[in-house]
Amino acid sequence: MMKMVEIAVPTNLHIKPTLTFNPSASISTWNLRKKPRETTKRKLVAVFASISSSSSSSSSHDTIGEELWPRSELCGSNKEKRASKKRVFFLDVNPLCYAGSTPSLHSFAHWISLFFSQVSLTDPVIAVLDGDGGSEHRRQLLPSYKAHRRKFSRKSSAPKKYPAERSHVVMDVLTKCNVPVVKIEGHEADDVVATLAGQVLQNGHKVVIASPDKDFKQLISEDVQIVLPIAELNRWSFYTLKHYISQYNCDPCSDLSLRCIMGDEVDGVPGIQNVAPGFGRKTALKLLKKHGSLQNLLDAAAVRTVGKQYAQDALTKHSDYLRRNYEILALRRDVDVQLKEEWLVERDRCNDSIILSNFFKLLEQSKRPAYQSSHNVSVKQTVGLKTNSLATGMVKTTAPYARELQERDYETKRGHIS
Repeated sequence: MMKMVEIAVPTNLHIKPTLTFNPSASISTWNLRKKPRETTKRKLVAVFASISSSSSSSSSHDTIGEELWPRSELCGSNKEKRASKKRVFFLDVNPLCYAGSTPSLHSFAHWISLFFSQVSLTDPVIAVLDGDGGSEHRRQLLPSYKAHRRKFSRKSSAPKKYPAERSHVVMDVLTKCNVPVVKIEGHEADDVVATLAGQVLQNGHKVVIASPDKDFKQLISEDVQIVLPIAELNRWSFYTLKHYISQYNCDPCSDLSLRCIMGDEVDGVPGIQNVAPGFGRKTALKLLKKHGSLQNLLDAAAVRTVGKQYAQDALTKHSDYLRRNYEILALRRDVDVQLKEEWLVERDRCNDSIILSNFFKLLEQSKRPAYQSSHNVSVKQTVGLKTNSLATGMVKTTAPYARELQERDYETKRGHIS
């Protein structure tokens, strides 16, 4: 039976701040006055055909390419109605606790202070952590799943008890800032967020997921958006459906199917090109644009020719390979967790200043190497190295993309979602 650990939000807890906290103090920032070179804007493409409704009767993982939740709940047609919906933030905590590939409470403190002061403000926030043994199901299907992360963990010079200690400290800080914390034994935070996000949508609210994890891009819609921690800009920046289509030239409904075909190097999931050389992204996009989802594509390939011979052979001979990738990469929506009404109320910010100020003071007094501040290291050292970016999934932007984020920074300052 799954064990759920919840840290209840303290009620009627008011502490008069005695310290002034400046979240941007002593932080190395990107020179925003530098203007990156011009690049040709990528053309938007038509949205792919929606996933066939004929498969809606099967369970969430019986049919490949099934939508995470009904599209009618995701994409409304009334823009004014969408704008009036309440925003509910989900905070993916674990990736924020690393500076590059090193555990860092300074990194967590820095990003959480910016998040509270510039992004979520008084909107409801639900923090989610990885549960113990959360990746075991996927590792049983594919031993290489996130294997490099386990390898790094074994070689890490950090004290063995540090991860548990970090988790305890993080949960304590979030609770004192009036943020409920959810941690489900046997489940990754991604799956818990996907499950709770569906319940929030059913309540008629918008969902904003605060995380650098690319896995959440499969959930993007008109009512589901992501806010990314961009180290190069030293701020959070919203990432919307419009940005996704412009960047990838495909619709998020096809994101999961595309990743199943192409694989995920960061998570150790091999793509079909490993067994069928020549089957690349261009071929995958063309086939998915025509058939809509991986399930529809595999069904069609089983009864007729869907493309060139090499593609046809790959889809018929390696269909089990692709189905396994789907089982691994698809976010689950059946975690045993229920949304609580008290999680949807406005967050009381009265404690933020003193709690975070005291937290930073405590970290500065610590001499442990694992607590090394991320802002004492240059931005390039922190996120510029390819190995560090791959190890944690932290966002690594190119100059043109950084410029695009700068152009919409005003949205973050105002707390708006375009």
